[in-house]
Amino acid sequence: MTTSTTTNDRPAFETTRTNTHLETMKANLFRQKRQISLERAKLYTQSYQQTIGEPTIIRRAKATAAILDHVAISIRPDERLVGNRTIRPRSGILSPEMDPYWIMSEIDTIDHRPQDQFEFTPEDKIYYQEVLLPYWSGHSMKDFINAQITPDVQQAQKDLVIKLNQTDKGQGHIIMDFEQILQHGLGYFKQQLTEKIAQQPMNDFFKAAKIVFEAVTRHFDRYADLAARLAQAETTPSYRQIELTEMAAMCRRLRTAKPTTFYEALQLLWLVSIAAQYESNASSLSLGRMDQYLYPFYQTSKAQGTSDEFIREILGDFYLKTNDVVLLRSAESAKCFAGFPTGYTVALGGYDKYGQYAVNPLSYEMLDLYEAIQLPQPNLSVRINAQIPRRFLNKTCETIRLGTGIPMLFNDEVCVPGFLSKGVTLDDARDYAVVGCVETTIPGKTYGLHDIALFNLLRIFELTLAALKDVPEVTYDLLRQTLLANIDHYVAIVTKGSDIVDLGHRTFAPTPFLSTLISDCLANGQDVTAGGARYNFSGIQGIGEPNLADALYAVNQLVFVNHEMTFKALVQQLDHNFAGSDGEALRQHLIHDFDKYGNDNAELDLECAKIFRHFALELDKYKNIRGGAFNAGAYTVSAHIPLGHDVGATPDGRKAHDQLADGGLSPMVGRDHLGPTAVLKSVSKIDNTLAVNGSLLNLKFSPDTLKGDAGIRKFADFLLAFTQLKIRHVQFNIQSKATLLDAQKHPENYAGLVVRVAGYSAFFVDLNKQIQDDIIARAEHRL
Repeated sequence: MTTSTTTNDRPAFETTRTNTHLETMKANLFRQKRQISLERAKLYTQSYQQTIGEPTIIRRAKATAAILDHVAISIRPDERLVGNRTIRPRSGILSPEMDPYWIMSEIDTIDHRPQDQFEFTPEDKIYYQEVLLPYWSGHSMKDFINAQITPDVQQAQKDLVIKLNQTDKGQGHIIMDFEQILQHGLGYFKQQLTEKIAQQPMNDFFKAAKIVFEAVTRHFDRYADLAARLAQAETTPSYRQIELTEMAAMCRRLRTAKPTTFYEALQLLWLVSIAAQYESNASSLSLGRMDQYLYPFYQTSKAQGTSDEFIREILGDFYLKTNDVVLLRSAESAKCFAGFPTGYTVALGGYDKYGQYAVNPLSYEMLDLYEAIQLPQPNLSVRINAQIPRRFLNKTCETIRLGTGIPMLFNDEVCVPGFLSKGVTLDDARDYAVVGCVETTIPGKTYGLHDIALFNLLRIFELTLAALKDVPEVTYDLLRQTLLANIDHYVAIVTKGSDIVDLGHRTFAPTPFLSTLISDCLANGQDVTAGGARYNFSGIQGIGEPNLADALYAVNQLVFVNHEMTFKALVQQLDHNFAGSDGEALRQHLIHDFDKYGNDNAELDLECAKIFRHFALELDKYKNIRGGAFNAGAYTVSAHIPLGHDVGATPDGRKAHDQLADGGLSPMVGRDHLGPTAVLKSVSKIDNTLAVNGSLLNLKFSPDTLKGDAGIRKFADFLLAFTQLKIRHVQFNIQSKATLLDAQKHPENYAGLVVRVAGYSAFFVDLNKQIQDDIIARAEHRL
């Protein structure tokens, strides 16, 4: 260990290490293969066996407390922040109380399935089969949801139009009020709960929340004791002994007191996040506007003389820890969320409550540090608006130039009005952040069920074509009217199905710890799943808009304008998947001789805009069981491949089971011929304010485009054009096709290559070939 520029009057534990410290810790994260850990599942189940007959929310709280009290803990070599879900890095943890069945069906294949493999030890397989599976079979959230599914919802699933999500895990996609926990500390919330219980002694939510908060306090004690033991075990005085001694003392302070330094704030933030992971085992317990709520602690530490090197080191430790949490998904789910999108998403910059651009030195530091990390997490994003300082915009572009797809961009000029249209106050709307992949939310105030269902618009179009195939004298107006009526039919069903899943979470998976850190739950005395949050949304993703627009335009031109063939003959060709030479000739004609979305064709692009507007406004007619709105999204994550498999041949020239357009609002792969500005113009014709739940636009650029200062200036101007065109979101892959092809051929040489998949980044070599091929095939633009 070497000293740094830390001044002599600073505490000894602030001594920093060599520049290779973060690289060593980074390498240690990936030395072992990913493995399934049954520890949470065992402790949870053992607790449940002891609480039969008690209210579910109390049972959940006691089970979470049992995990916090008994899960094995460790402090890994050199780390300055304590807290890990599992001893073994990057282990997947199970929630058999949610769905015990999928893991059983994959118990012998999960180590070699196509995507996101995990080792499952023989001993753990036996324990799962003999203990966990029998206990939870017939008593899980999945069983409850399946029993509630109505015939129409069941039929819509069989029709391959809707997919209900979050049926096998606790609901995440939420941001706790980190500003409040950092301002007040754990002790404040424990006191608040004590007072609430005195006022309402029969309220189980308050009692459950206090059980977990007390367990979190004990969890800090456990780490304090461990750090003290490790310090005593150091045989000779050392910097590590000093560090461990301070870590022990810090954990003792944070068990009740609020943090006062940047170091303490990061430690409290991380252990609160881990406690929420134990409670839910859910994706996308995101981090919100870290540069805003941590900045007062950053200022304090800087004023006290803490060195830039020490701040960078502990923040780097935090960044690495976000990569230690990987989510265990079923094979089907892994197709849609390939590459472990954990959802430690962070939003930097953006409006403050006064309508001014909020950027500070920590914002720059967080981007600058990412250059040294270059891992998929944290999933950084930058909020952009017309006020963004050019220096920060340039720094954003320089970070994008690294080629990992981080950060992504969100447009305040669209996101804020979108939330205002849903009844969110102006101050809250200006404080929005990003959760999960590209979903937007109000941090600390929203339970949004942001990823509750997928809605395959192109599949509805296929069903519409089939229904009209034998109707004489079909017109284009009749085709559109029937399509819109079918969308309305399935919207009514998907909202019903989403409410069933919502009810499943209320009944089986309340989260009292997390809920206490969501505004209005304490005032209302209700868990988020029961409607306690200030804002209660449900998000449905409309999938396939670009393909649908291309298909509608082609049908209209081919059949109704040019009269090249009859409607029935076209549908017959689609039914036969463009078989034979005539079929292939037709397919090439459809691909090459009719304009495609993404090339600034106003008539075609407006068709896409009309379809999405209709879908979004139809959703808005419904309220969920918590009294909140259903919000439309337009993103696929990586589901454009499995959802494409559900759709037959379509009039845009797509063959049966081929992928859909990637992202959500991105053009169909390879069909955007007129450059990136034309893509922006096409996307801008959609009313992006309607995509309140999020939208996704992927663009790929040649690395040469961002070369040198001139490249950065051009790219920054391009981002300002994106802002002015009122597009909600954009993200980039800055990788050459040659590099990606070589990585596909020689994965051993590219273990650290991170690319943008959808609303998240992942290691390229971790992705299956279909997704790799999709990324490679995306048009490589230049400016």
